[in-house]
Amino acid sequence: MKLNRTLYRILLITSFLMLNAFIIMGISAVISYLNTGADRSSMLHLPEKLSSNYLPKIVWSSLKNEGRPIEKQTLADIERDYLKAWYVKNHALEQNTTKGIADYYTDSARLKLFKIINLNKNNNTYFKSTTLSHQPTLNFYSADGKIVVLTDEHIEYYEEAYQNNVLIAKKRATASYQITFLLEDGFWRIRHMVKLPNKVQEKTQNTPFKAALIQQSKGINYYPKKTPWVMFGHQFDSHTINSDFEKIKTLGLNSVRIFIPYQAFGKAQIDTVKIKQLKTTFDIAAKHDLKIIATLFDFYGDYNLNNWTLTHRHTEQIVTELKNHSALLAWDIKNEPDLDFDSRGKNKVISWLEQLILQIKSYDNMHPITIGWSNPQAAENLADKVDFVSFHYYKDPKEFKSAYAKLKLKIPNKPIVLQEYGVSSYDGIYNAYLGSEENQADYYKTMQQVLDEQGIPFFLWTLYDFENVPDEVVGKLPWRKAYQKHYVLINAENKHKKAYSIISKK
Repeated sequence: MKLNRTLYRILLITSFLMLNAFIIMGISAVISYLNTGADRSSMLHLPEKLSSNYLPKIVWSSLKNEGRPIEKQTLADIERDYLKAWYVKNHALEQNTTKGIADYYTDSARLKLFKIINLNKNNNTYFKSTTLSHQPTLNFYSADGKIVVLTDEHIEYYEEAYQNNVLIAKKRATASYQITFLLEDGFWRIRHMVKLPNKVQEKTQNTPFKAALIQQSKGINYYPKKTPWVMFGHQFDSHTINSDFEKIKTLGLNSVRIFIPYQAFGKAQIDTVKIKQLKTTFDIAAKHDLKIIATLFDFYGDYNLNNWTLTHRHTEQIVTELKNHSALLAWDIKNEPDLDFDSRGKNKVISWLEQLILQIKSYDNMHPITIGWSNPQAAENLADKVDFVSFHYYKDPKEFKSAYAKLKLKIPNKPIVLQEYGVSSYDGIYNAYLGSEENQADYYKTMQQVLDEQGIPFFLWTLYDFENVPDEVVGKLPWRKAYQKHYVLINAENKHKKAYSIISKK
């Protein structure tokens, strides 16, 4: 009997304590809710992190204005909501949806957008667009802190027009607006957006680059022996690079081509450690009197308009860090982008490349720009936009002279660089043991003779036999990897191949 009473008492006490715990937790949750504002990201019809796919360059001009001085945090809030308003508008005109507009436009402003969207729907038309840069000036900030007027002059934007899902027009242009904002429910919403005539801007004159430096290039594509395609990061070894660059100089070469992978370098937010390693590589090149062609966007394949501003921020950081370095020879926007034509769409790839050319020139108008096309035929693309033309060649060396002549005939007034070429000395089972160092040496004899006769600048592929080739480079097939490991002048035992002597005479 006593045991039962004891159990009842324990049960009652435990139940009482648990009930009180739940009551306290409930009161705490209510207090927490009452003292915390609603999560803005959950209120919006937007991705939680807008910066993940939209980062146009924004530079404020004058902040002097009539009314009260503007607070730093208020200015940051206005900038945030202003860019989000553009993002929402661009998305709405692409999808012909009103979703999200009410969050960043007042009643009167959103009606105009609704009319445009309805018109586009009726005509089966839509627009893909993005702003690339903004230069706002603060004109007015009211005494009560609820009204702001700014002028945004020469907004750079890119736009594509589609009808019945077919691209009918595209353009890059500038526009100027005066915008009035109202502070409502914690949001700076656009009330009026009036288009203004563009003021005439002085065009930046590009400094002509020294074509002779390109024309005299005798170089090599470079990766360290043990870390091909992943030379930056924890495996970075400045001593190895210094030793390798000394060997390259001893070969009689005067330049190297290196690769900067987009994702590995931090995408839009550059990895500070890797940019220091990159600058160290340039310093080592300068020490050995070598010039560098820097190839950007290695392993990149997303050309969607929505992500252009991310690639622009990535480019801006790298170019501005290195544009004054004495070792810099040229910028190569991307390696073999034509290989993405079928899978990504040629129009997308070409449009993205065109914009990157303009972006790089806006950061650095001193150094030439090129694109590393995979073959002579592809090199005709954008030949009028780049400063010199680059192509790769891995076919029969006896056909090279003819292929080069055809390209030169179509592009007679610009330097043309053979940016990659070579042949594997692999002699294993995957090619029936037909490869050899002798065949590789014969290849270089034939190629170098034509290059000398025509005065063609070149970058051969490459210095060392590689121990490992990542799957991302040639896939997982063992025979493709086997070939890729042996396109080189120095073998795995650090011995010179027969082709080494052919190149060292150049």
